[in-house]
Amino acid sequence: MKLSVDWHSPRLRQTVQVRRWGHFGRPVLVFPTAGGDAEEIERFLMLRVLDPLIQEGRIKVYSCDSVAGAAWVKGDTNPRHAAWVQNQFDGFIYHELVPAIRADCGHADVDIIAAGASIGAYNAVASVCRHPDVFSHGLGLSGTYDLTRWIKGEWSADFYFCSPLHYLPGLNDSAQLRRLRERFIILATGEGRWESPKESWDMARVLGDKGVPNRVDLWGKDRDHDWTTWREMLPKYLGDLTAGDPRP
Repeated sequence: MKLSVDWHSPRLRQTVQVRRWGHFGRPVLVFPTAGGDAEEIERFLMLRVLDPLIQEGRIKVYSCDSVAGAAWVKGDTNPRHAAWVQNQFDGFIYHELVPAIRADCGHADVDIIAAGASIGAYNAVASVCRHPDVFSHGLGLSGTYDLTRWIKGEWSADFYFCSPLHYLPGLNDSAQLRRLRERFIILATGEGRWESPKESWDMARVLGDKGVPNRVDLWGKDRDHDWTTWREMLPKYLGDLTAGDPRP
């Protein structure tokens, strides 16, 4: 069952598309790639490979427009503005979308799995790191975690706090860090064309240094930075995570 909702986000100052597939099971928020929208995973046949899990009532899949990702990769966007958009996007996820997902699930405190590929992997991991009270697992597929390539030397507080590679090392003992240490992040990457396994290892090192459980999975030199790889990865990990009781 597909549900389509568009609403105006006061934080992002624009209308955002949100889509849902499924009727029961663990909520999974899939972040699009940089220029993607809420229906990207349907166009690229990810829903086809996730359909068995959806039909079994093991997962409900949600996705939204890649508002922040689009801001980063647009060549004419000021880097400080892109970092501001990233933080506003985080606020949209936590304060607007998460309550809507929980209401749709009929469960006020259900944990959500965050997933995504490329810059979507960054958003998934960043969401778990900033909001471990909401997100139980992060599934980063072929992740692009270092956004400094786009800031052009324009460092800002917005950028610092939206980049786990930079703020996690300075995160002292806190309720956020204690809760994050109870969560789990998988960093999966191919080793073929256009892949950068180093980004996953760098992210894993920062997480590990703060005691955050994580694992890097290398999928081999025949797996490229492409949907064919991600269509193998995501159903495997979601299948493993929901192998027990699928109810929230």
